[in-house]
Amino acid sequence: MTPAAPLLLLGLVDAAFSGFRAYAGRDARIRKHRGNLLAAGRGLAAGAVLLLAPALAACLLLLTSSDQAQTYATLTAGGWGYLFPLALYAAAVLLSLAAYFTLPFRAGTLAMVIGLGPLTLLRPLTVTAACLTAVLNGGGAPALLVGTVAGTAVLCVEPLVHRRWYREVR
Repeated sequence: MTPAAPLLLLGLVDAAFSGFRAYAGRDARIRKHRGNLLAAGRGLAAGAVLLLAPALAACLLLLTSSDQAQTYATLTAGGWGYLFPLALYAAAVLLSLAAYFTLPFRAGTLAMVIGLGPLTLLRPLTVTAACLTAVLNGGGAPALLVGTVAGTAVLCVEPLVHRRWYREVR
């Protein structure tokens, strides 16, 4: 079993949230559900395109390797290492969202501010930790390369969506 599917799923969910963050605060209307969904969809689309880069990097590494089985095993080990900090981060985000949706308004809002605010700022550090654990888990240089490309891709979604669609405040 490979970590590719869970990593892809986490990357796409993160991209949708990045699209939402690019839009958040740009529209003063009260009812903006359609705008939120559109922004999340734009983030998802941008993320899907950008996540082709690490897939291409992994394929190129496998195709140019003299021992494809060993490279595949190395990339798999690195992928599991990469997944660990991201799964912890995703669990913390889900906990904050669960608190927001289940607690009374004031407590839920406080949980959102205390949870998601700092977690958003910790995204680059989480990606860095994921790259480090990919190497430490036996992924070596190939996993570091693919992990760095993947991390750069997911961190570029929000600025890309913001520049393309949400530069102006409505």
